[in-house]
Amino acid sequence: MTGTAGAGSGNGPAGDAESWTVLRLMRWSGAYLEEKGVERGKLDAEHLLAHALGTERLQLYLEFDRPLEAAELDGFRPLLRRRASREPLQYILGRAAFRELDLHVDRRVLIPRPETEELVEAVLEWAREEGGEGLTALDVGTGTGAIALSLALEGPFHHVVGVDNSAEALEVARVNRDESDLGERVDLREGFLFRSVRSGETFDVVVSNPPYVAESEAGDLQPEVGEWEPGGALFGGPDGLDVIRGFVAEVGDHLRCGGLLAVEVGADQTEAVAALVADTGQFEEIRVRRDLAGRPRMVLARRLLRAS
Repeated sequence: MTGTAGAGSGNGPAGDAESWTVLRLMRWSGAYLEEKGVERGKLDAEHLLAHALGTERLQLYLEFDRPLEAAELDGFRPLLRRRASREPLQYILGRAAFRELDLHVDRRVLIPRPETEELVEAVLEWAREEGGEGLTALDVGTGTGAIALSLALEGPFHHVVGVDNSAEALEVARVNRDESDLGERVDLREGFLFRSVRSGETFDVVVSNPPYVAESEAGDLQPEVGEWEPGGALFGGPDGLDVIRGFVAEVGDHLRCGGLLAVEVGADQTEAVAALVADTGQFEEIRVRRDLAGRPRMVLARRLLRAS
């Protein structure tokens, strides 16, 4: 930031540290980030400053007129530069909130989205309606472990398996599992789709947030996504359905009769994915669920009570 003009506010925080109060720095940095294309520049600047100062974001407003020390400015500048380069805020902070979890995240994993929180809610609703206890679940493409850990933490699931093709992603998931103290209930395995699932091993629920972005849409992604998040967890081939086709073709072998299939897909893919599920002849009650924004984002289905 030193010597860098931005946001029509003159030079950034350099020189006399006492000229920069908490409020002035938040305002300047928020405008600077917005100038760089960051949609929530003001809010992100607040998060970054709170992180640099080792405090809570709302605490900043209780000391908004406090002059910042030179060392505090030195700690903040590199964080602001990173966000201005469109590195995701969660990677800079190293954390992401997901339902009741505070997850470690870095470039090895996708950042969990609110839509996936809705996928978890759909599974938990089904579990409550079933009235089951001691259920089991399989999370295919677990990434941070967000889905698997949430089901173990919030639902009647005594055993959850999370699988991922990325050894690096599983390293992150293990950190989150250990921090959540769920090691006895969440089993993490490496393998593509069902390769690490034993023959004949079945679950009450199979849930997945697979790669579903079409390769042709890569140029439409925000820089925070397309330039920073792992492509292997994003892209699902030319139409985005390559991984989903393989998933649907095999999922029936690992889902108990009457069990739930729940998969997150793109808003324009639900009809195609529902058709893939129907074509297997193994499912009934196939339905599409919308997210909180009203977009069709989830395909849910029940495994036939008698396997075909």
